[in-house]
Amino acid sequence: MKLNLQKKMKKVKIFILTIFSIFLFFGFFSFSLAKEPQSCDECEASETFCQGLSQDDCLKILKKCVELCEDKIKEVEKKISQLGSKEKSLAREIETLKAKIEKLNSEIKKVNLYLTQTKIGIKQTEISISQTEESIQEKKQKISQILRTIDKIERKSLIEILLEEKQLSNFFDNLYFLKILNQKIFQLHQMLSDLKNELTQKKNVLENEKEKAENLLKMQLLQKKETEELENEKKEILKMTKAEVQKYLSEKEALQKKAAEIRKRIFQLVGVPKAPTFGEAYEVAKWVQKITGVRPAFLLAVLKQESDIGRNVGQCYLKEIQTGAGIRISTGERVERVMAPGPPYSSRNDVALFLEITKSLGRDPFSTPVSCPMAYGWGGAMGPAQFIPTTWKNYEQRLASILGRKPDPWRIEDSFLAAGLYLADYGATSRAGEYNAALMYFSGTTDPAYSWYANSVLAIADKFEKDIEILEKAK
Repeated sequence: MKLNLQKKMKKVKIFILTIFSIFLFFGFFSFSLAKEPQSCDECEASETFCQGLSQDDCLKILKKCVELCEDKIKEVEKKISQLGSKEKSLAREIETLKAKIEKLNSEIKKVNLYLTQTKIGIKQTEISISQTEESIQEKKQKISQILRTIDKIERKSLIEILLEEKQLSNFFDNLYFLKILNQKIFQLHQMLSDLKNELTQKKNVLENEKEKAENLLKMQLLQKKETEELENEKKEILKMTKAEVQKYLSEKEALQKKAAEIRKRIFQLVGVPKAPTFGEAYEVAKWVQKITGVRPAFLLAVLKQESDIGRNVGQCYLKEIQTGAGIRISTGERVERVMAPGPPYSSRNDVALFLEITKSLGRDPFSTPVSCPMAYGWGGAMGPAQFIPTTWKNYEQRLASILGRKPDPWRIEDSFLAAGLYLADYGATSRAGEYNAALMYFSGTTDPAYSWYANSVLAIADKFEKDIEILEKAK
């Protein structure tokens, strides 16, 4: 009898080793098919992207794609920032050049006005010089006539003088007046000559000023031309920069759209007919954070992990109150241990509490989805947070006081808040306490045997934290 038992045990061990070897072989083979992408461009947010791969490999690749797209978005954002600074700098330079051109235009106008004034001054001076020369010429003729008269008088003999003049005194009077007139004419001539010299000097000064103003005008015109050419060059560069910025903005928009599609595809919630988007779930998680102190990324990671485990969450109906048995929704086959019914089958009575919860919410207890049992223990977890009825009842009063109404485990806000309160009670209000809180959420213990679960949750939380950063930047 003992020998037969040993033979049977040996056969069982061989069978288990064979199954384990097959599992390792196919697991390795499946992994070998999962070729990880090297860039965001290689990723696709389509149903056929993971065709031929296991769900685990598909999720691994999708998560890798999200990381690659996030890295590319950061790279593009950096380029946009650099180009934005360059664009602003060019715009400032163009405005400065426009101001310089405006200033040069005013200076050119000023010089032109000054040149006009100088030309008018030169013309007036030339007229004055011409008039002065005519006056000098006229005075010269009169002086010459007077001098000839004096010379003629002086040449007369005494007899001629006596014969012509009745009185000798008249002759001498005339002679005296002629000499005085001669002196005055010479003085006037000298004054006119000095005036002519002064006007000539003034004309020379004006001519020099005119020459300087014309040279200044030429220089300003050249400066204006160079400035206008530089302004046109800067405008062309600015056009190119704006086009480049637009290109990167378009690329960033496409990348964000791709990342959003991937995140939406891999995020799931249990017991919710219409699954929320990641952005919607994040808004609820932020609300929970204000109440519980649990960070949104960690809360969403726990709910995400709970949704995927076993693939049978929310896939059973309770049918037998006494035994806790039920059926699988998809096939109708009988499933044992769907929900703990109390003694003699279990130590806790989830069935009674489940009937009470569903009745208070107006739900049919026999057509409300709950989790199917795993390889061990009981099923019966409810809604997105996957609380069994016993645990839900422990939090029901706290939830009601916060919500101001009857809490519903199948309602997103209520289930998120319940999960947040539970995690906070076990230390998830700090990063250091999240590990043990994750273990407690999964198994009700901190047994290291379930460390894979806590590590997986924390890894998902890190990915969600990056997604959240993108959502916050997009606001």
